[in-house]
Amino acid sequence: MKDTGKIPTTNIDLSGEADWTPFDAPALVGASLRFVSGEPDGDRYRVRYYRNAKQELRARIWFGPATEGPPGHSHGGAMAAVLDEVLGLAAWTAGYAIVVGNLNISFRNLLPLGAVVTVESTVVSVAGRKVMVHGAICQGDTVFASAECLCITIPQQAD
Repeated sequence: MKDTGKIPTTNIDLSGEADWTPFDAPALVGASLRFVSGEPDGDRYRVRYYRNAKQELRARIWFGPATEGPPGHSHGGAMAAVLDEVLGLAAWTAGYAIVVGNLNISFRNLLPLGAVVTVESTVVSVAGRKVMVHGAICQGDTVFASAECLCITIPQQAD
């Protein structure tokens, strides 16, 4: 395990906004699909999910020392994993059983280790089996990464 140095790993506040409702989004897909949210007390990520007033999925995520890429900052792959999980879960939360078909990410700013950020998500369109979800990792007015996620619904299988 990496030395956490000066990055606090206790008393991390993942509270949501006043109009957000706590939501167990990972329960929609099962424990085996929780790469990001599967270690609630680890040094990689800590995650809490919410629904906002529009019922869109939001997440508060702490990027711990085990996500380090550039010195003192989160690795782009760690940010990509978060966007994959949150945007996919946004589709599940909206009632679509999906797999991610394509994830396009634009990295905009370095994300400091130890930061608690918000991941916003919005289902923007549904056409046949295609569900398009947009999202961003942000903190206040700073956007660290934005993404477009093309999700494909899973065909119903006979028992």
